[in-house]
Amino acid sequence: MKKIIYVLIIFLIGLQVNASGIDAQIRQSGINKGAVSVSVKDAQTGKTVYGLNDRQPSMPASTLKLVTLSASLDTLGENYEFATKLYKTSNNELYLKLSADPFLSSDDLKNLAETASKKNIFEPKAFYIDDFVLDNVEWGEGWQWDDDLNSLMPKFSSYNIDGNLLSVVISPTSSGAPAEIRTAKFYPVTFMNLVKTSSVNSVNLSRNNSISPDIITVEGTVQKQFIEKIPVNNPKRYFTLRLEDALRSAKLGYYGNFPSKKLPADKIYLVAEVKHPINSAVNKILHESNNMVAETIFKSAGAKFANGTGTLENSQKMLYEYLKKSDINFDDVKIVDGSGVSKNNIVTADFMTDFLIKNKDKLKENLPTAGEGTLTNRMLYFKDNIRAKTGTLSDVSSIAGYITSRSGKTYVFDIIINDAKSKSGEKKSLEEYILREIYASY
Repeated sequence: MKKIIYVLIIFLIGLQVNASGIDAQIRQSGINKGAVSVSVKDAQTGKTVYGLNDRQPSMPASTLKLVTLSASLDTLGENYEFATKLYKTSNNELYLKLSADPFLSSDDLKNLAETASKKNIFEPKAFYIDDFVLDNVEWGEGWQWDDDLNSLMPKFSSYNIDGNLLSVVISPTSSGAPAEIRTAKFYPVTFMNLVKTSSVNSVNLSRNNSISPDIITVEGTVQKQFIEKIPVNNPKRYFTLRLEDALRSAKLGYYGNFPSKKLPADKIYLVAEVKHPINSAVNKILHESNNMVAETIFKSAGAKFANGTGTLENSQKMLYEYLKKSDINFDDVKIVDGSGVSKNNIVTADFMTDFLIKNKDKLKENLPTAGEGTLTNRMLYFKDNIRAKTGTLSDVSSIAGYITSRSGKTYVFDIIINDAKSKSGEKKSLEEYILREIYASY
């Protein structure tokens, strides 16, 4: 009996030492302890080995993608493909059925049109677009209006194409003279050119949507040509222009409009299609943290779940049904987008680690390790002993994943730091020091 009590005391002392190590790292960082949420659990047993504010509702940032992607893949299936299909009716009408394919490109549209040309389809009487796969809400709830020129946050819709990004080419002329600014592909936008040719590349783009969303002010200096990518403010317009390019290149002889209309159930045949497998999205979301792909996958899963159009409401129902099926408590969770961009998203660190345990087989090997993806310049100390997803918003930094400690045990962890006073680098440094403590002491 005395031996059992002795072993229990030693075990409790060990936990206390480990906890005090993490607490010391937080204290030394200067970041308010109340702004830090941490949950660490044994990946095998699910038992909590360290918790700090772990049931405090917090913004997950892009670590939310772990949750929304897992649920979406479960709903869509591992063999799901985004398919953009061109159909012809017996009355020589064309229908383009969209799938909101986040990987669709202008070249794909050209290939569809060229296939139609090779099948001797010319001068169609009408050209309709079936765009009902997603609704027309092109930004997430609670997204920041002043991020509309952020290339990481393009709009998303049924009309996804070229990443919904417009390439702006900025070229020098002669010293002290205005630069040359143009778009790589035609799109109706006006540039207020305040860029001078100089010895350094330093350019800023801004837009005042309340005055004119089609006027972009470009300021600064340019020394050598470079390309700046910005979100298109009207994805449908951009898509239509690229479709017109494709039809004219293939000489199909159609110059009319492209009304929205459901594909008929009969008297049609498939002319051509372009497919992209869903597994292309996994790396984009987990390694590159691509927001547009994450949002499209989330809404597409909502569409399949509801057997209708993809909406936020349908996606939420799909997600919460998945959490119920996985027996994960989500009483303190609110999810309003698929990417974690919105500050209206709320989770707890305890919820996230529960989710990571239940989805270990699906997630762990697909996550980047040190030196990969968003960890390219981070966590190098751990080599192959960590697999994680990062998240960053203004005032928020987060990281969640799996870590194998020096003792050989695997733990799941979630760290969320919501602190307006510290710099992003300071938050990320604290994350690494907490993980070093887990690696060395657990």
